[in-house]
Amino acid sequence: MTAPPTTQDSTREWANVRLKAIEDLLDADCLTIISPIQLGLEHRVKVAIEAGEERRKTLVVILDTQGGVVEIVERIVRVLRQHYVEVKFIIPDRAMSAGTVLAMSGDEILMDYHSCLGPIDPQLEKDGRLVPALSYLSQFETLIAKSQSGTLSTAEVVLLQKLDLAELHQFQLARDLSISLLKTWLTRYKFKDWVKTETREVEVTLEMKQERASWIAHQLNDHERWLTHGRGIDMRTLQEELNLKIEDFGAREELKKAVWDYFWFLRDHMGQNSLASFVHTPYFF
Repeated sequence: MTAPPTTQDSTREWANVRLKAIEDLLDADCLTIISPIQLGLEHRVKVAIEAGEERRKTLVVILDTQGGVVEIVERIVRVLRQHYVEVKFIIPDRAMSAGTVLAMSGDEILMDYHSCLGPIDPQLEKDGRLVPALSYLSQFETLIAKSQSGTLSTAEVVLLQKLDLAELHQFQLARDLSISLLKTWLTRYKFKDWVKTETREVEVTLEMKQERASWIAHQLNDHERWLTHGRGIDMRTLQEELNLKIEDFGAREELKKAVWDYFWFLRDHMGQNSLASFVHTPYFF
């Protein structure tokens, strides 16, 4: 890797040169999001996109996120689709939780063997931090089942009494919204060119696309299958078990080098400057 620059201006110039190299390789505009998906991110994405002087037909989003609030994802997708006909996602490292929902809004997803998506377990803010909805819902359902069978311990009775039913309802709504958005976007964008089945060459109907999207959404939302909120689902699992078409950008040597050179420089820049969130285009830094 080239030695990092030492000033803010040279840092921006260094990042822009390498981001534009990726743009040229893919013949697309690029937007980088390295951030939790929290309130305010959608505004920065909007400003970053609208700062561009000219636009190609396609946008490639280089995405790295631990996840966040799914309502913010919906607003980000609205911005991206307002300005671009086609949107693709490169996942160098991870796009977890709501980040997985965001990636599934793309026409294409590019990963390598190291990349991962995650269960679509939305997060909500609680006591100043993001908490995974499915963990709360799973615990609540377990306590209810124990209550119905008469096996609830005294400690569990106290815990059940402390649960906020209105808050649990919000968790349920966030879960349902995640599934709904993923189903809609897979059908509309990812499956838009799926016209015949691969084995029998049967014409694919809208109903078939919706059914397939629904199955994938519920698989990614299966807390019992993935066990933890932070479980990484790698490219091969997505391809072989969920039958999702994922392009391996690691197989394209020049693109792989360009993406990782750029990505690790930005992560290092963020670490040195204590930045938790970063959005970048050639016109916004």
